[in-house]
Amino acid sequence: MRRAIVVVLDSFGIGSAPDANQFGDQGADTLGHIAAACARGEADTAERSGPLKLPNMAKLGLFHAHRDATGKVAEGVDLPNTLTGAYAHAKEVSSGKDTPSGHWEIAGVPVRFDWGYFLDKTDSFPTELLDRIVDAANLPGVIGNCHASGTEIIARLGEEHVATGKPIVYTSADSVFQIAAHEEHFGLERLYELCETVRGLLEPYNIGRVIARPFVGNDRDDFARTGNRRDYSVEPPTPTVLQKLAEAGGEVVSIGKIADIYAHCGITHKVKASGHDALMEATLGEVARTAKETSDRPTMIMTNFVDFDSVYGHRRDVPGYAAALEHFDTRLPELFAALNEDDLLLLTADHGCDPSWEGTEHTREYVPVMVRGAGFTPGPMGERGTFADIGQTLADYFALEAMADGESFLSSAA
Repeated sequence: MRRAIVVVLDSFGIGSAPDANQFGDQGADTLGHIAAACARGEADTAERSGPLKLPNMAKLGLFHAHRDATGKVAEGVDLPNTLTGAYAHAKEVSSGKDTPSGHWEIAGVPVRFDWGYFLDKTDSFPTELLDRIVDAANLPGVIGNCHASGTEIIARLGEEHVATGKPIVYTSADSVFQIAAHEEHFGLERLYELCETVRGLLEPYNIGRVIARPFVGNDRDDFARTGNRRDYSVEPPTPTVLQKLAEAGGEVVSIGKIADIYAHCGITHKVKASGHDALMEATLGEVARTAKETSDRPTMIMTNFVDFDSVYGHRRDVPGYAAALEHFDTRLPELFAALNEDDLLLLTADHGCDPSWEGTEHTREYVPVMVRGAGFTPGPMGERGTFADIGQTLADYFALEAMADGESFLSSAA
């Protein structure tokens, strides 16, 4: 049985992409700036201290890929002499630096059209759109209507939301409409229904995602978002490698928010999990479950580790991001041990979100591509011209019809 495990470290960029200046991101470097802060002692906390320690990803070629992307070795890092993985740095050709664009391109379908955006920082949404939402969902109104950080706007408007019953609506530089509501006072299922209503009303605006942002707590001092986030995405414009594998009779397992990102297209089995440890446990569980399969059904397991982005990147938390990376790295040997030697393990990212950068938005960066198993020879695979090389490689690995974009790096295997 051919089996691929694809792990997406959400937002883990490794240096400015060639077109970063078009996005105001020239000089952004998620990995490099985290490593530099650690080396200078600026990321020391009770949880971690000293230089950035990622020995397992380092052996997969992470810091080699970063060096190739930026032209320099990350501060405080010694490159390992022996590698266990093949590595590359990949640039994005999609028009945006958002989650759906990055993931769709990873799956072989770059976004070549322009998403719609709500560009105004205040009064962000058209009045006619908000009026339709209020009428269709029988709401007393909405509050927010601006660009905002999710944690900040919940702290600022959460009490008003609870008192009035008006959901909090906000957006960002991404093509997104976000709705925050209290799980108990507003109701979780009611929030999901509202998001589905908004998804339909947004069709003329070409918006990529509606995101449900439920939270709990009694007041601004202890409001906290929960793991019940749900994304409502539009469908990819053409079949992804996930869909092609599913249509060919394969199993495609989504863990975390993967199913939502692909609008549930091409997913045959969904596993919900929240938090990095739970996501790793779910991944290990699916690796164990699928290993017991007696058929030759080809299988892909795909997991998104979202907290790198939502908890640390957007909140510009350098020490937290560093600690999360180090903890993730300590758990990789469990995943290595669970795999068969002919399994394909691939680690990558969907965009950057440099926690040292100005603002709170994603950053346009190269992403790492680290591959282990399936006969791959450890060492460099060079610069990849598109994330779609990953999707093309997966299509090649599973002997599927070739994708329209990307070049397979399966030739790097022995």
